[in-house]
Amino acid sequence: MKRILLMVFRNIILVPAMWVKLCYYASHVDKYTEEQRYAMLKFIVLRANKGGNVTIDVHGRENIPDKDGFMFFPNHQGLYDVLAILEACTRPFSVVAKKEVANIQFLKQVFACMKAYMLDREDVRQAMQIIIDVSKEVEHGRNYLIFAEGTRSKNGNEVQEFKGGSFKAATKAKCPIVPVALIDSFKPFDTNTISPVTVQVHFLKPLRYEDYKDMKTKDIAALVKERIQKTIHENTVK
Repeated sequence: MKRILLMVFRNIILVPAMWVKLCYYASHVDKYTEEQRYAMLKFIVLRANKGGNVTIDVHGRENIPDKDGFMFFPNHQGLYDVLAILEACTRPFSVVAKKEVANIQFLKQVFACMKAYMLDREDVRQAMQIIIDVSKEVEHGRNYLIFAEGTRSKNGNEVQEFKGGSFKAATKAKCPIVPVALIDSFKPFDTNTISPVTVQVHFLKPLRYEDYKDMKTKDIAALVKERIQKTIHENTVK
């Protein structure tokens, strides 16, 4: 909470205009292209990070596929995760997020601008429909992000089990799967401090459809988790 207040205070001149603009975009998403909405979000996030003493250290941008129609699968550390990847990634993407965050102000508007899907984990039918809808959109060139852990880790940079079902949209779309390792992404919003923090975002080598087509989703999940945890261990200061 302290860092959010710092972000607002240091951008106090811009905040009213940008808040109005964000809310307008969120309420009129079809008036703007995905690129226009993404550029607006990146501007806000860049200003917020600068004001909030947050530095994004990006690695592996060359691993992001050249052609749209891919999916990011990062580890899940906190409420800040999507914003970290949003600054790090030059290509527009959308998100499948749990419905519980749909009512958090600012994140609510950000997800609306991204045309994100809000997943009700208690509704199996809705979850299956989201898998179908996301796979179709990915086939048509949209990029998506899914947190395969399902909920954010309570143990900092330790990764929880990745759920095989989270990869069904990717396997249906036969798209590249891009593992993303987040390091210290829990610190900006999930710790009560305003000290400078560096969040590492590592885009890892993608799994092409040819790499995983004969694998079960639970095995894909285990492989992606293993690669992410290995990257975190290699880049975490002991």
